[in-house]
Amino acid sequence: MPEGYPAEIVEIRAKTGVYGEIYQVLCKVLEGPDAGRVILRNVKGPVKKGMVIVLLETDREAKEIKAR
Repeated sequence: MPEGYPAEIVEIRAKTGVYGEIYQVLCKVLEGPDAGRVILRNVKGPVKKGMVIVLLETDREAKEIKAR
């Protein structure tokens, strides 16, 4: 089993979490069985567009944050 799947951040959608420390991002999976797929994930830490992150799994997707 691979250590993870690289994914490039395409768009930063919103901030979430109690303190605003979590970012919701659209990322494009670069390798693996889901290569080319764009998914919505929650990421903790500093992020910017074009950054490559490593996802441990590509089948789980975050729920869209709705404005109140």
